[in-house]
Amino acid sequence: MSVQFGRWNIDGKPVDQDYLETVKPLLARYGPDHWGTYVKNDIGILYHAFPTSRESRRETQPNVTGSGIVLTWDGRLDNREEILSHFSRTLSADATDVAIVAAAYQKWGVDSFGKLLGDWALSVWDGNSRALVLAKDPVGTRHLYYSSRKNEITWSTALEPLVLVAGDSFLLCEEYIAGWFTLFPAVHLTPYVGIHSVAPSSFVVIRQETQMVTKYWDFDPALRIRHKKDADYEEHFRVLFAQSVRRRLRSDGPVLAELSGGMDSASIVCIADDILASGTADTPRLDTVSYYDDAEPDWNERPYFTKVEERRGRSGMHINVGRQDGQFGYPFDDSFPVTPNAVRGRLSNLHLQLKNCMTAHGIRIVLSGMGGDEVTGGVPTPIPELQDLLAGGQFRTLAHQLNAWARSKRKPWMYLLLESVAAFLPPRWCGPAHRRLLPWLHPDFVQRNRRALLGYDSSARLFGPLPSFLANLNTLEVMRRQLACSPLPTDPLHEKRYPYLDRSLLEFLYAIPREQLVRPGERRSLMRRALRGIVPDEVLQRKRKAFVTRAPLETIDAEWHRTPGTTPEMVSDLIGIVDARRFVHALNQSRSGDDIPLVPLMRTLGIETWLRHLKQHAHLSVAILNEKRPQAKKAHTKICPVPCSLHPKRC
Repeated sequence: MSVQFGRWNIDGKPVDQDYLETVKPLLARYGPDHWGTYVKNDIGILYHAFPTSRESRRETQPNVTGSGIVLTWDGRLDNREEILSHFSRTLSADATDVAIVAAAYQKWGVDSFGKLLGDWALSVWDGNSRALVLAKDPVGTRHLYYSSRKNEITWSTALEPLVLVAGDSFLLCEEYIAGWFTLFPAVHLTPYVGIHSVAPSSFVVIRQETQMVTKYWDFDPALRIRHKKDADYEEHFRVLFAQSVRRRLRSDGPVLAELSGGMDSASIVCIADDILASGTADTPRLDTVSYYDDAEPDWNERPYFTKVEERRGRSGMHINVGRQDGQFGYPFDDSFPVTPNAVRGRLSNLHLQLKNCMTAHGIRIVLSGMGGDEVTGGVPTPIPELQDLLAGGQFRTLAHQLNAWARSKRKPWMYLLLESVAAFLPPRWCGPAHRRLLPWLHPDFVQRNRRALLGYDSSARLFGPLPSFLANLNTLEVMRRQLACSPLPTDPLHEKRYPYLDRSLLEFLYAIPREQLVRPGERRSLMRRALRGIVPDEVLQRKRKAFVTRAPLETIDAEWHRTPGTTPEMVSDLIGIVDARRFVHALNQSRSGDDIPLVPLMRTLGIETWLRHLKQHAHLSVAILNEKRPQAKKAHTKICPVPCSLHPKRC
């Protein structure tokens, strides 16, 4: 994970060197090892490196090609050998990733983006055509932001420079905040009007007069993978999953894997151990970190991650995640929280333990099990499969599966059929979406942002791509949104990698029959079958992993006097987002044990804490804070200057 930054004065004025010097300290906290600069007339580009592999330590960036094209690359190229095969005469086998990407771009232009597998963000400056190209990988594991202000185009993989060095305050993007209350904001949004995020699987071309967003790749709904036997699907899955893990073990230092005791993280660790034993991994060692809370009766992970440690023959690091003091209170650290989930309180014991472990062992890579439950059939619902049979007119098979699922679910088959049919109707006509609206939000805010507050719900289709394929894309989009608003990891500085979000693995999982993933009475069927004998049976056969529910409520109760929302005036109420009176009532209900939606409650607290930071740092628009609420509401609406079909016009 390295960071890049650029400024283009489209009016032709030379780039201010003092301005670039002001930006460098903001980038250095993410790329402390070495840095590079490219400055020529009206263009200035900075690069700060955080290398994680042998090849990345030899990179010189920004990379300037013989034709004058300047590339800045933050990423990991997984199909190096495949791309290199096209340039065997000009590039050696140990060429750096950025050199390979530069050669690919010079040969194929923007068509090269769809050929690049891995996690990456790329900027390309072409001085000959006076064009800037910004692109991200299909999943969106890396950040890349850009803004257009006062004849200046600025871009960066870190959001802080675009906000802190802009020399101006910003209006807040209301749709972004609305998305935070439910399933995260849309991928192209940032908290600030005028600052945009490059969407996954897309590139932005910026010229002096125009800006255009284009999607360069997408999953193929026509792709079908059909094998004769279950064993063939299992073998195919094992090969692709092992390939995904091996790709993410590319590091010249030790790698740390999160080991929760669930099937996702345990599978990564067990497969990684087999790869290490075979001698085909780049990393010299894999360590693990496990979290537990013995005080949480429904979340006892210790017996399960212990089974994996027994298989490994060694223990990992164990961290107690019980209630952490200082979650909502002041003082905060000196860093500016550019997004709601970047707010930091006093450094907890949990973070101190993790930081000390990673620093002592020189760990720069962390493997996460995020996405495993979502892409391998963790939700045991028959609805996508039944919808596929309905859309395909396979009524005999539909009747058989309805009966099988009805027995498994212990509910009448007619209910399952009605639920399957209802999913083809508009969400506003049928379904539980209306019940997710939070009672403590201002009605006008809800009315303006209903679609974002409902998670951008969409209906299944009778014609076109299979409903299960569309459901997979909708689930992936939620994960993309979650990644898009995650802050860059610091303290300790590291790069996070997600084996379940590998493009090759996702293509396979989206192309096989749904009944391979989920069967009546058997969630995650394919994964359980494929990893039998590799992952301990106690982990493979455990029931769905529980989640911690008491600790956040205990934290609220213990720190009630410092909890945002319990004070007489809330910033979110002042600008017309939250009704403070109703929110305090909801907080009191949660303390009394009433059934209050916990995640939106905690996110509301996070939004309020973040808004107080913005006000304190004077980066929240003074016009919004000082105006009365009706005028403030109008100030939140702004027209996006970027014409494209990938997102709504309103920012």
